[in-house]
Amino acid sequence: MRRWVLSGFGRENLRLEEVPIPDPEPGEVLVKVAAASLNYRDKLVIANGMGRALDFPFTPASDLAGTIVALGDGVTRFDVGDRVISTFFPDWIDGAPSGDARNPDGSALGGGYPGVLADYVAFPASWFVAAPRALDPAEASTLPCAGLTAWFALIERGGLKAGTRVLVQGTGGVALFGLQIAKAHGAEVFVTSGDAGKRARVRALGADHVLDRAGWVEAVHHLTGDQGVDHILEIVGGPHLARSLEAVAVQGRISVIGVLDGYDLAASGGLLLLKTATIQGIRVGHRRALEDLVRAVDVLQLKPVIDRRYKLTELQDALDHLDRGAFGKIVIALE
Repeated sequence: MRRWVLSGFGRENLRLEEVPIPDPEPGEVLVKVAAASLNYRDKLVIANGMGRALDFPFTPASDLAGTIVALGDGVTRFDVGDRVISTFFPDWIDGAPSGDARNPDGSALGGGYPGVLADYVAFPASWFVAAPRALDPAEASTLPCAGLTAWFALIERGGLKAGTRVLVQGTGGVALFGLQIAKAHGAEVFVTSGDAGKRARVRALGADHVLDRAGWVEAVHHLTGDQGVDHILEIVGGPHLARSLEAVAVQGRISVIGVLDGYDLAASGGLLLLKTATIQGIRVGHRRALEDLVRAVDVLQLKPVIDRRYKLTELQDALDHLDRGAFGKIVIALE
């Protein structure tokens, strides 16, 4: 089978190799990978491991959709022929994540664990959930990270209600999932983008207000009669958090998701206190919430937005596209 491996940090150390198809060990399933979607996080892991050591040679990426073709001894969770998607944090089933105050656990596929950019993977059965019936493999592969992140912020942790004002930043995978999930639950959705072409495209997806990235806070104040928005998906991070705190409503919520402008957040403590706002960190989500999302996708008929599908051999081109910025998701299609 084919498998992408990283021999050291940096894209120049990525190569596609031929290796034997693995046999599933007890408790594992062998999955024939049909599609794998890419995340901004994958770019960071390839570049520097996001600050953690990797066991080279290392296979990147976390999000797959595929079909189970063999079972290891003792597997009862799935049968051969079942369509599945991966879970981002394999050890986080429900409730609070593992780890403690000194050492929070961040072991994820394509990071602490090997990734999925291969024709086949053999992983524990508990690392998968059933794929949605309504989506093809490329669409289903976008749920484990981007889809679940937006769902976890808005629904699992945000308790989104109809009539809530939600703002998403940009037009990447998490942002467009946030738009679709919020609209499906009756929210009024604001989207920011610095690209006029992407602003036109996002209107077609049902955004109520599409704002130029320049001056978006003032636009929010104007459109809401100075009330602000109830929930913001903060994709940029760093000092940009200060802008979100200016735009959020009194007793509003900001879900910090992205780190495009860095990990060191900066905002006004005075505004935070005066608004009694909630700032929550979102680290994708657990397996039970992914199962909830899969059910919602089938019931609500949500269709992930895929900018482009690439072949497995075209990974470097797909990473170039990720660098340029995608409208929705970039997918590696193996079938």
